[in-house]
Amino acid sequence: MFLTDGRYTEQSRREVEGLELRTYAQDLPGMFATACRDLGVSRVGFEAAGVTFQTYEKLIGAVAFELTPVGEEVERLRWAKDPDEIALIDRAQALTDEAFDRILPKLVEGIEEREMALELEWAMRQAGADRSAFDPVVAFAENTAEPHHQPSGRRLRRGDVVKMDFGAMCAGYRADMTRTVAFGDPPDELRRIHDVVVRAQQRGREAVRAGTTAGEVDRRARDLVEQSGYGESFTHSLGHGVGLEIHEGPALRAHSEDSLPAGAVVTIEPGVYVPGLGGVRIEDMVEVTEEGCRVLSRTPRELVIL
Repeated sequence: MFLTDGRYTEQSRREVEGLELRTYAQDLPGMFATACRDLGVSRVGFEAAGVTFQTYEKLIGAVAFELTPVGEEVERLRWAKDPDEIALIDRAQALTDEAFDRILPKLVEGIEEREMALELEWAMRQAGADRSAFDPVVAFAENTAEPHHQPSGRRLRRGDVVKMDFGAMCAGYRADMTRTVAFGDPPDELRRIHDVVVRAQQRGREAVRAGTTAGEVDRRARDLVEQSGYGESFTHSLGHGVGLEIHEGPALRAHSEDSLPAGAVVTIEPGVYVPGLGGVRIEDMVEVTEEGCRVLSRTPRELVIL
């Protein structure tokens, strides 16, 4: 049984198949209690990470039976994508690649980070995306040292590196890609860092295979960064799953024992960030296969100098 309010009744008729649809007005707890009685259930699970305490109190006050919190049972079922889901993620990535091609000519001296962020969103819409999968990250020069910098009024100057983390959404499924390019000749150290990150990303991709632990994939890429002298500057996990949400499991982080299932779509995104100088991140989504992985993007990883 599917419960919704009147805003989504017609949408639900199109999108929800195989379930009885019921619409409530203001009284969700009452409708919930009636639905449980009609279905004959005496114990209901709820997603602990998604239901607020306030909502829980209202629901528990409407029924005389147990409400049981559940963890990632639902989310883990979503780790491995079916072919239709893979096709939609592929489409979202294709639109993201096209947006990257569209955006490079927009990188002109004097443009602000926040202007570029808007241009990125528009480029994805022009390519055919439903919308942006998340708020784009656009950073210039010293701001690229912040992994998730909020676009500001900082203007682009010759010699700056530009980090763009963005993705398109297609029919509810998302893409995620990061590229770091240079506007003119970048500092020599950032060239070296870019080379380190590209090689670490390749090492991570080569480690992906169904049955491999997420922690092992993270370790393979992280070891190369550490051996290059930038271990302390790689400050986040190697990647994450992507699908209906931009961050889902499995999480490719240090020491994780999660086994990668065939059909999962995960990001491989090492980064090196040096305060006062800048940073580099290279990110691609890959589909986990029995033989290894399939890279979804077509955008080159080599340093582009504009």
